[in-house]
Amino acid sequence: MTLGLVIGNKNYSSWSMRPWVLMRQLGIPFDERKLRLDFSEGSPFRTELARVSPAGRVPVLVLDDGQAVWDTLAIVETLHEHFPDHGVWPADRSARARARSLCAEMHGGFDALRTHCPMNIEAVLPDAGARVWAELPALRHDVARIESMWADALQASGGPMLFGAFSAADAFFAPVCLRLRGYALPVADTTAAYAQRVVQTAGVAAWIADALTEHDFIVEDEPYRSHR
Repeated sequence: MTLGLVIGNKNYSSWSMRPWVLMRQLGIPFDERKLRLDFSEGSPFRTELARVSPAGRVPVLVLDDGQAVWDTLAIVETLHEHFPDHGVWPADRSARARARSLCAEMHGGFDALRTHCPMNIEAVLPDAGARVWAELPALRHDVARIESMWADALQASGGPMLFGAFSAADAFFAPVCLRLRGYALPVADTTAAYAQRVVQTAGVAAWIADALTEHDFIVEDEPYRSHR
């Protein structure tokens, strides 16, 4: 099976990061197609993406028969169907249900963290992080909930990843790990240690390395800087 994965800029696109990292880490082969993020009307991003997905968003998984699968949760479930022995989800039924719940909560929530700490791998923004942390109770609530989720999962599994081995759950929270680091948000030592383990996995490290070579600056994704 030959899979294709259409993604956006690695420095900014947290949604693209999730399936890319998961597939890379679990050894699921795929061909990457990267499009520069630009949602303006008639942009090459919109034009090219419209050819593979009616949703007009990245990421998009393209199957070997040309069928497109969009939305990260749908992509993960499709990967699980096609590669059931690769560890996309935990093998244990109870753990698998919990992992799906965590991913769904990440997928649909944490608006304050997403809005005020957008993923920006190249940037180091501790001053911006300190400011929004002090000003926004909703952000502090988001991070507290994430810390609780991670702590419960790690205690139940024994680690080192949320459900023992690396799975979709870790891929879904990988951008959060980078946000905590880039904005220097204050978290417990156990939270920081888990985030560091995720960052050091081969799949995440490869994504970061690629992001740092882009040397692109997209104004719409840079609320805290006017230039690199």
